[in-house]
Amino acid sequence: MSNLRPQSFNILPPVVKNLLIINGLLFLASLVSTSYNLDLVNLLGLHFFTSSLFAPYQMVTHMFMHGSFMHIFSNMFALWMFGSALENVWGPKRFFIFYFACGLGGAFLHLGVSAWQFNELQQSVNSYQLHPGIPEFATFASRYDYLVDMGRVQGFINDWKINPYDASFISQSQELANGFLKIFADIPIVGASGAVFGVLVAFGLLFPNMRLYVYFFLPVKAKYFVIFYALFELYAGFTGARDGVAHFAHIGGALIGFLLVKYWNKNRRADFF
Repeated sequence: MSNLRPQSFNILPPVVKNLLIINGLLFLASLVSTSYNLDLVNLLGLHFFTSSLFAPYQMVTHMFMHGSFMHIFSNMFALWMFGSALENVWGPKRFFIFYFACGLGGAFLHLGVSAWQFNELQQSVNSYQLHPGIPEFATFASRYDYLVDMGRVQGFINDWKINPYDASFISQSQELANGFLKIFADIPIVGASGAVFGVLVAFGLLFPNMRLYVYFFLPVKAKYFVIFYALFELYAGFTGARDGVAHFAHIGGALIGFLLVKYWNKNRRADFF
């Protein structure tokens, strides 16, 4: 166990409490807003720079939006469970700075990786424009199948095969290929996961030997849980897992959390590993 001790313990400290309230209210608002033709996820979620939907404020607002009940529940449960301990140790001001720094760090790393992916997609589109054709389009589309409805794409390819000498299919395929760029840029990321991963890393550093119960029955020391989770996110990110999860946002938040805790506590090495 760490020898860090808060001056007093609050089961629901002010910053954590207000974050829970704001996240909950905005999640409910996102559900209700659809009845009024207002898409809060697209308005407040973080889009890529080239998207017409991108706005600078989304760097912050995406942290308060969530895509499903389980998404917000898991993030808010982790925020309460681990963030409360940190805020009790650090106080509201430092925890507030830490939380948003991790969230911004996650957003910046996600956008940086997205820029690399967008450039790769742009090169693939350019290559197809120079050498269009049925097999070439099929290969291109299958490579980026996570961006589109492959059923509709396959239907287009089948029609093209029936009329292979119809030049209009070539121009249509080129338009479709260009459309992949817009689809990629317009996908929003939402969630407090980047900030929460920073909180999790900080908890593991400050309380390395605290036992966490995975699935409520498997005891694991916090430091090992954090290391395993970080390695999993790295694996999922670099292997190109297409599961709808912004893994590099998690990694960015975790990295900023690690660096901040080490910087703030560089003279208190006995409290860490």
